Amino acid sequence: MDGMKDRWWLIGYLTAVVGITFLHQPVWLSGALGLTLSLAGKERWRLLKRTLYSVLAFNLTVSLGYFVLASWRGEMSPDYLLLINLRVLLLVYLGFWIIGRINLSKALSFSPTLSFLASLAAGQVQGFRRIATDFELAFRSRNPVLPSLADRMHHTTAQGQHLLDKAVHSSTEIGQAMRSRGCFEDD
Repeated sequence: MDGMKDRWWLIGYLTAVVGITFLHQPVWLSGALGLTLSLAGKERWRLLKRTLYSVLAFNLTVSLGYFVLASWRGEMSPDYLLLINLRVLLLVYLGFWIIGRINLSKALSFSPTLSFLASLAAGQVQGFRRIATDFELAFRSRNPVLPSLADRMHHTTAQGQHLLDKAVHSSTEIGQAMRSRGCFEDD
């Protein structure tokens, strides 16, 4: 059957994600991360680098927030901080790994609705990726020397605002189009 291999990979991934939420010891999460790294083969270091870049801002923000609040309350737990950071790292790594291994359209081919939603999401991702690339290229072309931190912050803020406005506009348009085609039956 077309897509069965992809479907089994997707089921394995979803099972792993649920299983990871039941691991509450950093040593088990470290072992799972080590196993995942070893199974990833030649791509392991590229995926790990991509994962680290992706989770850096989120993990630093959450970790710093937790550290400040827990220290202030006198409830600081380094084990918990390690646990949440390892869990996020492992989940994001698995996500990047599985996306590179499967064709999501084939994996979801058993359900026209899920296939449609996956295609819709992929189209949105491509659109946002293009916008982010355009912003980056425009910023580079207008700044032949390294811009100040304030200029970079203004650029990032403008880009974030534009992406948020685009997301709200797109979701409204898509929702209205789907409703007009009977996707949301409000009986």
